[in-house]
Amino acid sequence: MTTISRIARILISLLALAAVLYVLACVLLFVFQRSLIYFPQPRAMSSPSTVLELSQPDAKVLVSVWPRASPNALIYFGGNAEDVSLNLLQFSQAFPDQALYLLHYRSFGGSTGSPSEESINRDALALFDKVHAVHPHVTIVGRSLGSGVAIRLASERPASRLILITPYNSLLELAQSRMPLFPVKWVMRDTFESWRYAPLITVPTLLIAAGQDEIIPRASTEQLRTHFANGVATLQVIPGKDHNSISDSPQYLQMLRDGL
Repeated sequence: MTTISRIARILISLLALAAVLYVLACVLLFVFQRSLIYFPQPRAMSSPSTVLELSQPDAKVLVSVWPRASPNALIYFGGNAEDVSLNLLQFSQAFPDQALYLLHYRSFGGSTGSPSEESINRDALALFDKVHAVHPHVTIVGRSLGSGVAIRLASERPASRLILITPYNSLLELAQSRMPLFPVKWVMRDTFESWRYAPLITVPTLLIAAGQDEIIPRASTEQLRTHFANGVATLQVIPGKDHNSISDSPQYLQMLRDGL
């Protein structure tokens, strides 16, 4: 066997090994993709008076609540690693005329089941219907991952207002930008394509972006805004804050109040 033949065989073997490893990586990405999206957190506030159980056919979904006899209610969907109950006291003080309902995604905060885009959407619809039966004016608020839940819900139910905090145009697009070597489009199941629902929104909508967001590029938020009908959505930016510290700004609660 000549030297050239040996080199050719080695190269072919290396290419075959690389192909096998690439396919294996794609399979692992497909199987474990949701563990890269959802990071369940326990519930810090667990008083029985602040927890509502939403019984679904396939799961027990918990909601942190601050009851109020008011026509106004706020439903909140948090980020992918957020204990939404930690917002309860702050929101109750900041929004004294709002009953509060903060959804714990499946496997978060004592909720059972496994989270997925479709299961969270079903839970969101069930929660809205329950809340709207008591409070005729419902504002939907979503932060980060929850912005995709919120905008879809607002496109399917009669919300009064919509507030999206650090929102994205599409989770699929973000994943593609971070993993350009993988066929993300073909393996990703929870794509959270917010842009599909933006044209269906008719209620006043506020988008709040962090000036130094290292997770959601500003371009993604601004792209989402272009999909709303003219005059529906406004974008405000909190300077000097990143994706996680945006809520530390004094402007944060004031912007939320202004959006209600």
